[in-house]
Amino acid sequence: MKMMKAVGLKRYLPIEDPESLLDIELPVPAPEGHDLLVEVKAVSVNPVDTKVRAPKDKVETDYRILGYDAAGVVTAVGDQVTLFKPGDEVYYAGSILRPGSNSPYQLVDERIVGAKPQTLDFAEAAALPLTALTAWEGLYDRLGVAVDPEANRGRTLLIIGAAGGVGSIATQLGREAGLTVIGTASRTSSADWAREHGAAHIINHHEEMQPQLEALGYREVDYIFCCNSTAAHWDSMAQAIAPQGKIVSIVEMKEPVNLTLLMNKSATFVWELMFTRSRYQTADLLEQHRALQAIGAQIDAGKLRTTVAQRLSPINAANLREAHRLLESGSTIGKVVLEDFA
Repeated sequence: MKMMKAVGLKRYLPIEDPESLLDIELPVPAPEGHDLLVEVKAVSVNPVDTKVRAPKDKVETDYRILGYDAAGVVTAVGDQVTLFKPGDEVYYAGSILRPGSNSPYQLVDERIVGAKPQTLDFAEAAALPLTALTAWEGLYDRLGVAVDPEANRGRTLLIIGAAGGVGSIATQLGREAGLTVIGTASRTSSADWAREHGAAHIINHHEEMQPQLEALGYREVDYIFCCNSTAAHWDSMAQAIAPQGKIVSIVEMKEPVNLTLLMNKSATFVWELMFTRSRYQTADLLEQHRALQAIGAQIDAGKLRTTVAQRLSPINAANLREAHRLLESGSTIGKVVLEDFA
């Protein structure tokens, strides 16, 4: 049996604990059905990694492998695979229910995989899938933004947390869709990052947002994409959203909010979770493949760009602990990427 080095956990510990993520050995898995066996070349770290790893009273019987962003090369395929072949370069986010990408070889369903953008290296590509899929689904599937930019002229999109991983991609997609993007950022560095990625205006989400919007000439906005503290910004979003406008959020709420604030405006609130399709094996699972293909085409056409902010090498437990620590600090801009297994 062929073995591989990987990074996993059995106990859920603070990231400062050297046993929070461990260098381990596991058998190389074999593909079946729609599975691709991918040799992972690069991975990136997302808030979901830190949330899954967060301390809790639970001990795994077998090692759990995290990692929900990867780029690599297909080495073998299952007997139902039709979209890819060995040798193809791919990128994907995977499924929360299956072993993740923090291993040299990973099984992933072809229907949630895209061809790696040709103009990007593996690390640049690995920074994209989870955030790009979340931004794409948030805009097009949840908010119902029109595909035709001409249909969106004059319409406004407020992105709360525009400098983060999802916000950076949503800003670019919103701009390409013909929307006027207003981003929020609380630091000069994050404001500059958001502008560089296509925000027409920047406001501070640590201050009252409505007066800032009105100072820019916007009494209301057509769409809101919340990437930061849904409950904390709820009243501000309810005030800013236009009648019949739509709000999408990717940040769970730990306290109740007053949904009735949206009633008079007939406004819509909807969640976006990129893992929904793979978790429930929805009939439209293939939409994630199509989205990644479309995103890759826009990248290769120079319309979108990757959001790599920092690279670490090699991919091992020590560097993944450092990446988790950086994310938990709450001050990262863009994506932290790791490349090359030791």
